[in-house]
This record gives sequence, C-alpha cells and structure tokens, in this order.
Amino acid sequence: MQSLMKTFSRLAEAIAGGMLAAIFVTFLLQIVLRYFFTPAGWTLELIGILWVWVIFFSCAFIVHDQHHVKFDIIYLSSPYKIRRIFALLSALAIIIGMLYSFLPTWDYIDWMKIRKTSTVRNPFTGAKIPLRDVFSIYAVFMLAVVGRYAWQFLDVIKNGPPKTELELTVDAAKEAESEKGDAS
Repeated sequence: MQSLMKTFSRLAEAIAGGMLAAIFVTFLLQIVLRYFFTPAGWTLELIGILWVWVIFFSCAFIVHDQHHVKFDIIYLSSPYKIRRIFALLSALAIIIGMLYSFLPTWDYIDWMKIRKTSTVRNPFTGAKIPLRDVFSIYAVFMLAVVGRYAWQFLDVIKNGPPKTELELTVDAAKEAESEKGDAS
C-alpha cells in the first residue's frame, strides 16, 4: 500500500509539473508571438485554464495538510483531549461542508457545458472546449478533500490528533539522539 501511495504521489507531482511546464512554454510562446508575429489570444486563455487545473489538482493530490496556512494558536495551546475534539470537529465540518455543497457545485459545473472557451480549441476535434471540462477539476478537488478529511477523522479516532510541530521537532531530536547514541 505504501509503494502504491508513493507511486501515485510521484505521478501526481509529474502531472502537476507537466502542467506548470506547459504554462511556462505557453508563456514564452506568447512573448515570441507578441513581439515577432501576430499576438495569439489563445495563449492567455490556455495559461488561465492550466493555472486553474494546477491549483486544484495540486491541492487535491499533492499539498499535504501540514503545508496549509493555519491559524492554530488555540489548538496548539490546548491539552491533548481538547486538540482531539478540535481535530474531529474540524474534519467533520470540512466533510459536511464539502458534501453539502457538492451537488449544487456540480449542477453549476454541468451547466457550464453550454458555455465554451473563447479561443482555445480541442486539438483533436477543433471544437471550442466546454467550460464544464475546464472547471470539472474543482469537483475532483472537492471529492479528494472529502476523502482526505474522512481519512483524517478515522485516524484521529484511532491514533489521536496530529502531532504539533513542536512535538514533531522533539520526536525528531530524540530520534537523532538515539541514532547518535547507537553509532557510538
């Protein structure tokens, strides 16, 4: 299971990296077209589409919970049992909020099929891309967040709240000290 998760993580990072590379190449192409040839409006729209996909795809599959900005002064100063309650309540609130808003969000995303991109076309069919396809990544993001926080909810029930940064630092120092003692 661990190797499967690592493979999935590496694949997700490669996809996001590919999208960032496509943004960069499109940006360079935009500059060349603007100054040496006829400006192409599709480059700006493609960069916007890729940016939306990079943000939501990365937040769904790459960015870990500890990498998000948090206002956790009260959480960190609370005793272990209160932190457990906070962790359970926050995970449950996020799950409920995302699930509650999923169907209305999907209805809107699906409605966007009637609107199309202004200049970007499907390279295979030549048709303009429905905005439903552009914004469908947000539905994937919502489901990934629900899954992540459902897993976190179960993990808090089983193992307690996530360790604070201070606890992780102390554990790492103890581990380093232990390895240093073993080497002597």
